[in-house]
Amino acid sequence: MLPLCGPPPDDPPHPRPDEGNVKLLVAAHRRPRQRSLSGGTARAAVTLALAGAATATCFDGVGQAAPQPTPTQVRARVDQLYREAETATQKYDGAKEKADAAARRLRTLGDEAARTQADLNSARDALGSIAAAQYREGEIDPAVRLMLSDDPRHYLESAEFAQRAGARQSAAVAGVRGRLRKIEQLRGAARGELASLTSRQAELRRHKKTITAKLDEARRLLSRLSPSQRAEVTGQDTGGSPVSSPTAHSTAPTARALGGPGSVTAPTSRAATAVAYAYQKLGSPYVWGATGPHAFDCSGLAQAAYRAAGISLPRTTYAQINSGRRVSRSDLLPGDLVFFYSGISHVGIYVGDGRMIHAPNPSAPVRLAPIDQMPFAGATRVV
Repeated sequence: MLPLCGPPPDDPPHPRPDEGNVKLLVAAHRRPRQRSLSGGTARAAVTLALAGAATATCFDGVGQAAPQPTPTQVRARVDQLYREAETATQKYDGAKEKADAAARRLRTLGDEAARTQADLNSARDALGSIAAAQYREGEIDPAVRLMLSDDPRHYLESAEFAQRAGARQSAAVAGVRGRLRKIEQLRGAARGELASLTSRQAELRRHKKTITAKLDEARRLLSRLSPSQRAEVTGQDTGGSPVSSPTAHSTAPTARALGGPGSVTAPTSRAATAVAYAYQKLGSPYVWGATGPHAFDCSGLAQAAYRAAGISLPRTTYAQINSGRRVSRSDLLPGDLVFFYSGISHVGIYVGDGRMIHAPNPSAPVRLAPIDQMPFAGATRVV
């Protein structure tokens, strides 16, 4: 088979017509030779081959556009992307918490080093004054001073004072040395904190890149749907259910949180305050990494709600689940934190009647939702 690239090979050379092979040559010339492809014939063969390949491709359907995914497929993929983005968000939140702590420690070390440096400068100035005074007085043997003194008693008193001054000088030198050692220790600690901060900042950039990529893909998928399909996929239009009406129950949060008619009572006033705060934030937008007061991610909402109640919660879901006493699903009370998925990547605030308030994802604001909407992973009672 001839290659498609380059000219066809030349015919093999004929043997020399000597007497020993004349008969063979004659027989060979009587047989019809195969004509080799050359010039326009080869080009025609290539054109036909390419045309055939293109035709086959069209018939096989490879060149046709891929079919658009159905709303159900889009919803499944978008949900997966949001879960993956939320997992990355919790890692981002944890890294940011550690980066902020490293930055605070670095500032503290810098302030302490500045104070120590100021003390060192003062101690050095004092040593300089002592050294200058000694230089002016000269180094005279004490026995000679006693013999030459007009008033030996006065000299002895002066010698005792000089001895005390020498002790103070030694203490000053020791103080300078101690401050120098402390400054070196502070500088070493600062270098360690700076390395930690740099590492956390690189980790933040990696998680941010992951989150942004997944959310961008989810937005692209949703943009291909019609408005009604988008509403169906994001759960914004489900016949007026509590999930799709973020402000439907925002008029009486305190009564329900404190145990109004037909509701379950919050176990403490602080839990009731946290629930009331969550009700007040219904309809607030989801923004990854946000902790309020106007936008939240899921763990940011839980942290802000309990901050309003005077309780400091950790920043991430996988730390928040260990911030109180574990409770079973059957024993839930308003104010309990409820967690979802095997990786503990989502949290909501239980408000009673099998519902929670949570910050779902970028396509949905803070809202009420049933706790059986996602795979339940555990619950914690903070107070």
